[in-house]
Amino acid sequence: MKRVTNCILKKGNQILMLQKPKRGWWVVPGGKMEPNESIQEAINREFYEETHLHLENPQLRGVFTIVIKDKEEIVEEWMMFTYYADRFSGELNPFCKEGNLEWKPIEEVLQLPKAHGDNIYLKHILHSSEIITGKFVYTPDYQLISYSIDHFLEPIKT
Repeated sequence: MKRVTNCILKKGNQILMLQKPKRGWWVVPGGKMEPNESIQEAINREFYEETHLHLENPQLRGVFTIVIKDKEEIVEEWMMFTYYADRFSGELNPFCKEGNLEWKPIEEVLQLPKAHGDNIYLKHILHSSEIITGKFVYTPDYQLISYSIDHFLEPIKT
């Protein structure tokens, strides 16, 4: 099972998004965890590697199971730990090897081409401080088959 972290970084009324070259889809920056790495270590490392920005006090906002099914067979499964931050330091990487980094207005983020499940968790995290958990099931070409949001945890005290 793969483990990945990502972070929704908000600056004013904008969110930092990354356009991946393979599909042209937009994601929030992040990536795969390394062996023996905590999720906090992974988000700080991965986010910096892609953006050259240091996150300040990122907060865990979602934990999701992602399942890829070909008919009834599970072909891939991973866990995604999604963070939220609105403070950072550093200068944005102008030459990200993972794709094109851009600050996008919040009202445009949900309209960008991306995996359908991303809109579901992004909408919640952008409008609530509650931590959510859930599962997204996709076909091998990332068409959303089904999803469930399992439950809401206590709001984060800020």
